[in-house]
This record gives sequence, C-alpha cells and structure tokens, in this order.
Amino acid sequence: MLVLSGCGTSPVDASSTGFWDHYIIWNFIRAIQGLSRIFGYNYGWGIVVFTIIVRIIILPLMIYQMKSMRKTTEIQPQLMALQKKYPDRSDPEQMRMMSEEQKRLYAEAGVNPVAGCLPLLVQMPVLIALYQAIFRSETLKTGKFLWMQLGDKDPYYILPILAAIFTFLTSWLSVKAQPEKNAMTTGMMVFMPLMILVTAISVPAALSLYWVVTNAFSVGQTLLINNPFKIKREREEKARLEKKKARKLQRAREKALKNKKH
Repeated sequence: MLVLSGCGTSPVDASSTGFWDHYIIWNFIRAIQGLSRIFGYNYGWGIVVFTIIVRIIILPLMIYQMKSMRKTTEIQPQLMALQKKYPDRSDPEQMRMMSEEQKRLYAEAGVNPVAGCLPLLVQMPVLIALYQAIFRSETLKTGKFLWMQLGDKDPYYILPILAAIFTFLTSWLSVKAQPEKNAMTTGMMVFMPLMILVTAISVPAALSLYWVVTNAFSVGQTLLINNPFKIKREREEKARLEKKKARKLQRAREKALKNKKH
C-alpha cells in the first residue's frame, strides 16, 4: 500500500490529505523549501542539499547492503559451480541437494541472502517520498536553477546527459567489482542509463536535478565503500598468496617424498 501510494501524480500542498501525502510528501516539500531559504529561496539548491542529507541519513543502510552484496559476490563462482553440478531443475532430489549445499556455502561465508534485501526495503519508501516531493510540488517547480526553469525541461539536455553518465558509472563500478560478469548485469549497465536519459529529457528539470545528485552521490558512495579497484587488488593479492601457499606445500611434499626414498 505504501509503494502504491507513492505512485500518485496529483499536486501536494498543505491541504492534501492522507498519511502519505500530508505527513510524508508535504513534510519533505516543507524541508526542501526551508533549506531553499538559505540560498535566497533558490529551490534548486534546496533540492540538491536535501537529496544529499537524505542520502547521508540512509548511508548506514547502504553500507550494510553493499557489504552483504560484496560477500555474496565473492561466492558467486562457487554458486555457479553448484548450478553446473546439479543441472537438472526438474529433479527434486538434485534441487534439494543443491539447496543444502548453497545453505552450507552461505553459512561458511557469513552471508544471509535475505538480510541484503532488508536495507533496500527500508530505503525505497524514503527515496520514493523524495522523488514524489519534487515531482508533485508545484512550488518547487516554479523556481530557477542555473540556466533552467525547474518546472520545464532542461533546454540544453545537460542534466539528462549527466544523470545518464552517473547512472552508467554507478552500474559500471558495481559490475567491475564482481569476479565474474554475466549478460544480465552487462545489459542492465547499458539499459539503465539509456532509460534515465530518455526519461530525464521529457520530465521537469527539478527531477533531472534529483537524478543527477542522487546518482553522483551513488558514484562517490561506491568508490568509498565498495571500491572495485581496491577489491580487485585485494582479490589478486589473495589469489597470489594462495598460489604461493600451494607452491610451498607442493615443495614440502616433494622434499618429504625425496627424504622418504633416501
């Protein structure tokens, strides 16, 4: 019901009724308007600052989610190996055995596949409310920001292009952190920026501004918390140490075998 209420399109103001519109959306709008006073009632800067504040507030949830996703990503090769080991999806016995081995693998890696989704469920109402506050506020759309009118489309398409670029960078960084790529993640990395670009071209600049800020924040957040370059270095170092350990064990076995013969 909460998600469906976030799909409303009618303008929201002080006279709006209902829990979602009056207590959530309207208070988000008031907060943006309050922050805008600091910048001489420039609603564009109010949207920028409020979006950043919201993203900072939900940052602990994002950190938890990213750490959970990283653990899950690290065991993807083993999960794929299990799928190859039990290829027959119509065989209940194979499915049972695969499920048991997956549970054991999750337990050994300290991964809770359900827990990784919980932060997202908490974040979504907040992000939907922020989106709706901008989309459904006639007041916020009346302001000007830099070269554009917030209630009109960006005449130079700069914000839509930036929104698409930051969306691509967020997806690209997430995919780069994965040990193995697949067609679905690669396809989404291309599809999502295109969808954002096409949508942002046709909506008010206020929404495009929101997408630019939130996706730029996501890029910085990913580089800070789930930096794929750092992860790759750590993964390579781990593989190097494991190979070094394996070579030492092999040499020790060979030496023990020689001593035994003598």
